[in-house]
Amino acid sequence: MPIKSRIDMLSTGVRTPVGVKIYGDDLHEIEAIGATIESTLRPLKGTRSVFAERTAAGYFLNIDPRREDLARFGLTIADFQMTVAAAVGGENVTYTIEGRERFPVNIRYPRDLRNNPDKIKDIYIQTPLGAQIQLGQVADVYLASGPSMIRNENGRLAGYVFIDVAGRDIGGYVKEAKSMLAKSVVLPAGYSIQFSGQFEYMERVKARMKIVLPLTLLIIFFLIRTNTGSLIKTGIIFLAVPFSLIGVAITLFLLRYHLSIGVWAGIIALLGIDAGMAIYMLLYLDLAYEAQYKLGKLKSLNDLKDVIVDGAAHRIRPKLMTVATAFIGLMPIMLARSSEIGADVTKRIAAPMVGGLLTSFLMELLVYPAVYFLWKSWELKKKGVTKNE
Repeated sequence: MPIKSRIDMLSTGVRTPVGVKIYGDDLHEIEAIGATIESTLRPLKGTRSVFAERTAAGYFLNIDPRREDLARFGLTIADFQMTVAAAVGGENVTYTIEGRERFPVNIRYPRDLRNNPDKIKDIYIQTPLGAQIQLGQVADVYLASGPSMIRNENGRLAGYVFIDVAGRDIGGYVKEAKSMLAKSVVLPAGYSIQFSGQFEYMERVKARMKIVLPLTLLIIFFLIRTNTGSLIKTGIIFLAVPFSLIGVAITLFLLRYHLSIGVWAGIIALLGIDAGMAIYMLLYLDLAYEAQYKLGKLKSLNDLKDVIVDGAAHRIRPKLMTVATAFIGLMPIMLARSSEIGADVTKRIAAPMVGGLLTSFLMELLVYPAVYFLWKSWELKKKGVTKNE
């Protein structure tokens, strides 16, 4: 978790799953907008914590030199700054050596003479003529509030609102949060807000998935079409996709997983496995069909049914072994404790594959033979080979 927080901080500047960046020209206005966003999102479902930076909440001691008074005493800004730095901050004048260790010796005013603005005003400054004057005669010393840290992004001042989300998906949370902020937060002219954090990764991945997922399906389609030489066979094989997606949906619902990068990675891997198993299923049905067709034994629809059942029965054992092997490899991942390193990602990759393989296995054995029967019976009737018996 500390490593993850550090990576998020370095990549987006926000160390929580979701953050809101506020851009503008005045830190006090940015702080006010952040406080409004904080109070607006606190009651939103899924908000575990929300905190807006107090960008102008720092407390400082200001020492402002009066240049006219400095000139009257013959002092320069450099003389003034050197005296203040030495008296308040201290100055290293030498080192003390103790064996192999070396320590700097720092000289400055005792704490009792520099612990409040009035005492700092009494610090003496030596003029070029050798006279001693008090710092209060040439400078204003006062306490003031100001920005503890100034953020700058894209040439504009920025303030952050950190949001920790629990119990719901980040995409749905951000969508609802945007709707609430659009109704409740009025931004002055020249100010804008932007959601950041893991949400930025989700948006980038979503845009990439719109290209990767169709491209994956297209490549699989092309390879299957090249292998089978038939659009109808390719379409039958592609029935494995909805079969497996049913299992994916059920598994994600039971485990209460949301769609994430890991889940999409598991779905893409599942598509390839499903296509391979569907090809084998169709291969066994074709082998059984071709063997009987060449012998001229397909004289009725009942003969076709017997051939398809025989081909599907021969496929049960290799298909069961394939699915069992995948399950044996994936179950240790699924049974790992969520607190283990990397388990939160690997479990979400494995979950779609486990659920998808199960439903795909069952429905391919039950539905594929029926679809194959409809296709081949139509072909045989078209050729006038079989009778409707």
